[in-house]
Amino acid sequence: MNENVPPIEAIDLHKHFGQLEVLRGIDFTVDAQEVVCVVGPSGSGKSTLLRCVNLLEVPTAGKVLVEGIDMTDPETDVDAVRARIGMVFQQFNLFPHLTVLRNLTIAQQKVLKRSEDEANEEARKVLERVGLSDKVDEFPIRLSGGQQQRVAIARSLSMNPDMMLFDEPTSALDPELVGEVLDVMRGLAQEGMTMMVVTHEMGFARQVGDRVVFMDEGIIVEEGPPDDVLLNPQHERTQRFLQAVLRQ
Repeated sequence: MNENVPPIEAIDLHKHFGQLEVLRGIDFTVDAQEVVCVVGPSGSGKSTLLRCVNLLEVPTAGKVLVEGIDMTDPETDVDAVRARIGMVFQQFNLFPHLTVLRNLTIAQQKVLKRSEDEANEEARKVLERVGLSDKVDEFPIRLSGGQQQRVAIARSLSMNPDMMLFDEPTSALDPELVGEVLDVMRGLAQEGMTMMVVTHEMGFARQVGDRVVFMDEGIIVEEGPPDDVLLNPQHERTQRFLQAVLRQ
């Protein structure tokens, strides 16, 4: 990874779904080892922006650069670039018929061409990192939601990504299980992982984020250090959003 090139850069990014314009000219950068938390109301375009980064959504116009590589260029080997990007969704997307260990090894063997022994070693190492070394032989159905999400994070980490994308990773969890997932993400941030996190967890954004980006109606309304945006927002729309969120 070139240290001088931002891991993620969006340039004048637009996305339409039919007549609906979801992203309206987004310019956005995530620097190396930076944790950027993207917040905003439902329908503001947060998840669409995240999904455009690895081309799960194809932009209507504009560019997305990942480590300097233009993901929107037809000549780009998108799958090769995606292999450097870990992504964790709201739903865990684990293979229900595979054990926890096998959920972590299958992509390592198929995509990275690791041997079974290499894949198992990496999987066990990463599961220990997320506090699940005792669950290697369990099936996902026997795990709590928080444990399943930690397995999903471990699965991404086992591919040794350069960066991690999180799309509302705690929104499907019972409130008492949220903390264990955020603790894992907090640890990744402390280790220097480059992270883009779409979240409604304002406490996490304030404590862990290097920068908070507030989106509404397909544009970036306000961004800056967490305390500036969350405690002293300058824009009236940001103020209204935070008042509503903090009242809940």
